[in-house]
Amino acid sequence: MKKITTTLTLGVLACFAVNAQQKDGFTLVENNNGATLGYSSASGLKILTIGGKKFKDLNKNGKLDRYEDWRLSADERAKDLASKMSVEQIAGLMLYSRHQAMPAGISGYNAGTYNGKVFPESKASASDLTDQQKQFFKNDNLRHVLITSVQTPEVAAIWNNNAQAFVEGIGMGIPANNSTDPRNTALVTSEFNAGAGGKISLWPDGLGMAATFDPKIVQQFGQIAAKEYRALGIATALSPQIDLGSEPRWYRIAMTFGESPLLTTDMGRAYIDGFQTSYGKHEIKDGWGYKSVNAMVKHWPSGGAEEGGRDGHWAYGKFAVYPGNNLQQHIDPFVNGAFKLNGKTGKASAVMPYYTITFDQDKKYNENVANGYSKYIITDLLRDKYGYDGVVCTDWLVTGDEGKTPNLFAGKPWGAEALSIAERHYKVLMAGVDQFGGNNDKKPVLEAYQMGVKEYGEKFMRARFERSAVRLLKNIFRVGLFENPYLNVAETKATVGNAEFMKAGYDAQLKSVILLKNKANILPIKEKKTVYIPKIYSAPTKDWWGVYTPARLDYPVNLALVKKYYNVTDNPDQADFALVFVTSPQSAEGGYDINNRNNGSNGYVPISLQYGTYTAEYARAKSIAAGDQVIDPTIKDRNYKGKTVTAANTMDLRTILDTKEMMKGKPVIVSVTASKPMVFNEFEKVVNGIVLNFGVSTQAVLDIISGSTEPSGLLPVQMPADMKTVEEQKEDVPFDLVPHQDTEGNRYDFGYGLNWKGVIKDARTAQYKVVKP
Repeated sequence: MKKITTTLTLGVLACFAVNAQQKDGFTLVENNNGATLGYSSASGLKILTIGGKKFKDLNKNGKLDRYEDWRLSADERAKDLASKMSVEQIAGLMLYSRHQAMPAGISGYNAGTYNGKVFPESKASASDLTDQQKQFFKNDNLRHVLITSVQTPEVAAIWNNNAQAFVEGIGMGIPANNSTDPRNTALVTSEFNAGAGGKISLWPDGLGMAATFDPKIVQQFGQIAAKEYRALGIATALSPQIDLGSEPRWYRIAMTFGESPLLTTDMGRAYIDGFQTSYGKHEIKDGWGYKSVNAMVKHWPSGGAEEGGRDGHWAYGKFAVYPGNNLQQHIDPFVNGAFKLNGKTGKASAVMPYYTITFDQDKKYNENVANGYSKYIITDLLRDKYGYDGVVCTDWLVTGDEGKTPNLFAGKPWGAEALSIAERHYKVLMAGVDQFGGNNDKKPVLEAYQMGVKEYGEKFMRARFERSAVRLLKNIFRVGLFENPYLNVAETKATVGNAEFMKAGYDAQLKSVILLKNKANILPIKEKKTVYIPKIYSAPTKDWWGVYTPARLDYPVNLALVKKYYNVTDNPDQADFALVFVTSPQSAEGGYDINNRNNGSNGYVPISLQYGTYTAEYARAKSIAAGDQVIDPTIKDRNYKGKTVTAANTMDLRTILDTKEMMKGKPVIVSVTASKPMVFNEFEKVVNGIVLNFGVSTQAVLDIISGSTEPSGLLPVQMPADMKTVEEQKEDVPFDLVPHQDTEGNRYDFGYGLNWKGVIKDARTAQYKVVKP
């Protein structure tokens, strides 16, 4: 593009902006040996020329302020801007939006309207700003946006340009810092099933990535995903999740790097280095630059020790417990990994505490409150003891009111239920937190400010707000958004999900698949033999948001894909072998059954890792944590000893056993897609082979089974021998299960996996070998 010379007047520059790159809605202004500026003529912004260099006049005062000077450090610029911002503007900076989709949904958590109408009834484009987005940008001064599904990468890019032009024209011209939960997962199983959308490279997530036992693959993922994120207008990743997966029943163990503190530390470090580091011409300073993505590591100080495996998104899972007095091992991946990077950026730029109450671990203030409310957890530990001065952002909706019953998905103010919403904001601020996840409204933040003024005075609270503002602004300055937040739509289309990135993701998928059992070397089955694949019955399910999926009986895979490898028959008598696709046992209740509560019990039930009906004979006689001052004040014990549950997908086991019988001695191979550890003793002895994955494409599984690729994945978690060992293990202690031992004499322990030669023993298994006392 032709450079704009320094002799052009501001008026000519504005005219030039109208005519240049009109299709993408922005103009580029180049500086020799300096930053390239991007701005929109629609915002009314002007360009200043000072000493032959060009700068954006973001606050439209006709002079160059220090925060507008790209020659200065991010720290200097952030401090200058924070000092100029009003309390209302800083309050908006502390907000982090609820989930935003493009286009907005008709109802539910990502709903929105366009000129008062839902998207199908409006004449809006998917890339237009919703009424609600305009509201929180302009009136609430919000600048941090959580993006979920997008129609296409191009839509995301145009929406970004529209949003950046909108905020560039108001207030101090602070750009939007867009973020996402993980969105590159192969099975579209991201958090809330809302993180995916548009063509993007597909990788294993969490336990799948951990199964490679290779931090280099994770760093490669970070580098590629960062390029895709920035091409989508995303500059912050709400990841990685480095909670130590020491509790096998926990729902979110699927998104962790497993139960090894050492492997989790190395994987987390590699992930953050990959995302945050820019190189060469893209680097601005200290590894930060135009290809960097801020990593918000979660969840401090770990949520992996949930009592009984219940999750903190619901009131029944408020407590993380430490019967093994092992909190330190959960903290180690943060302080030795996320805060000690190999790359130049040094440490993760942001931290998210989990919803849970880290039960009875606060020995200073003796408070049992959620991590985001805890001064001990945030200030005394994170900030003072471990010296972390980056952004701390609450998990979503921690200041909202909880539901009327413990199983409702609503606000999560654990330990602060009796406080008002404004009082909760104040307590979070005083704990040392900078930002409120899932809050679009500045009013309670401003109320909290006035509470602080009343208690400590105006000077104290102004300084407290500016301290958080500086942290938040640095993360926007360091990635170059103040200079050019705009996207070239053609570049976005060429970057996101390109062939090179897709291949890299698929290669990682292959390396994450684990061969658990291979009796008589039945695998690989290379010839194009005839396979029988049974249909699977899926019971009705309810997602996080309470939306039901009806029951169905269908093939679990695309048979057209299978036919590229084998002949397919629906008659077991005509098959050479059977291939049964199942998922790991799924809990129907998640550890709490409202019907059980209504029948006079406490409502708490076990979370089972087996398919068959399970009675919690070996569970604790008395729970560690108990009491719910709002919902269940009379319940002093959350134990579930003696109660019985059955997995929602118990028919998966019946299908395996029926298929074995129908095949009349011919080989049966089971492909398991797992989301957590599981009990294999219900069917392992009757099948010939077991192939395990933690969320990859069917093609990757078939490439292993057919021998196109040799398996190399290793177990990142132990697989329990039975539910007795699950009940007797301690939530906070890794490697304390009795592993399953199969008919071939192999133990399904951490680090176990087979290749075609037998049990894998290589540099990875040596490096991450568990040494038990």
